[in-house]
Amino acid sequence: MKKVIFFTFLLAIINNTAWAANASFSTNAKSAFLIDYDSGAEIFSKNADVLMPPSSMVKLMTLAVLFDEIKAGRVKMDDKFPVSENADYKNPLWYPASKICLSAGQTVSVKDLILGLIVLSGGDASVVVAEKLAGDENAFTGLMQAKAQSLGMEKSTFGNASGLPHPANLMTSRELAILATHIISDYPDIYPMFSTRRFEFNDYKSDWCRDWGRTHTLNYNKLLFIMNGADGLKTGHTDDGGYGVVASSTVGGRRLIGVINGFRGKGHDALANEMKKMMNYGYSSTVNKVFYKPGDTVTKIPTWYGKEDFVIATVSRPFAVTTNKTDGMKGIRVIAVYDTPVETPVRAGDVIGKLIAQKDGKDIHSADLIARDTVKRVQFFRRAWRNIMVLIGIK
Repeated sequence: MKKVIFFTFLLAIINNTAWAANASFSTNAKSAFLIDYDSGAEIFSKNADVLMPPSSMVKLMTLAVLFDEIKAGRVKMDDKFPVSENADYKNPLWYPASKICLSAGQTVSVKDLILGLIVLSGGDASVVVAEKLAGDENAFTGLMQAKAQSLGMEKSTFGNASGLPHPANLMTSRELAILATHIISDYPDIYPMFSTRRFEFNDYKSDWCRDWGRTHTLNYNKLLFIMNGADGLKTGHTDDGGYGVVASSTVGGRRLIGVINGFRGKGHDALANEMKKMMNYGYSSTVNKVFYKPGDTVTKIPTWYGKEDFVIATVSRPFAVTTNKTDGMKGIRVIAVYDTPVETPVRAGDVIGKLIAQKDGKDIHSADLIARDTVKRVQFFRRAWRNIMVLIGIK
């Protein structure tokens, strides 16, 4: 039997689209996108679905593939990866490009490779990771593509792991925000590394690299230095494509994720100021309300043949609605929709329904209801006994 439960809340809400009519932020960037992390609501959008070269922001996907290996236990932070001629600092590719400054034949710890990618935007580090995990960089792009598809990033394509100009390196600002959301939520033990402001690599194998390294230690993401609460993620730049950044900040317990690409300004400092303006616009023009957090009891659903009479329905991520401060208070409702009873066995994390926020009868936000706990199925004889009880009207 389908069952619907209404939870009524008083809250000013708007659709999960950008508030263009109330916009007080504009940018010369070709593309920009700002969302609330919890609700996913769009706060600002400009050409968010247009494919563009992501430059070094593509390294976020390189890192995500590596993070999966770490999360699975197949790679550890203190593992050493070998450096090939392809990643050697004398390779002409790396002369004008961002790098750690590595030498063929040396080995580098995974931790240093991650920090080198995040802080120094090391293209050479991306090649080291790609060759270790997939054999060569071309094969690694297949892993990047598969990862993108698994996240619903249907438009993104990849030609290399470093973000150096390549016709196949194309991503949208929306899909970069999807990737950032994934990194923040799925790798909580690793994500704090993105807030690292300075990285001093201590294993240079040449005097040239040693001299070069003295002046290359600061994170290119200058938002970390000028905005309280900024904690990631990654910048990018090419002469043809301009400047770009995927950024995250948390202010007053509320996280926003912003993307800017194709910005024409005077360096990374100007890029950071542009992102700060967009973030401040988001915080000043909107508010957010989290209705349920993972583990909260949304409702209890009866079970069929369960060892427990009920299974508790909860959410896997915070269920939130983002509101416009100028809209005033309006009535909304949150609906839990599910089939009852739930047939057992049910495993923790199984989808058992849907949680929907509505305004004026229109769905504006939804999330899966999942089982908080595992509920096992009773044995055959107990099922038979329950059937008898139902037939005689006792239960």
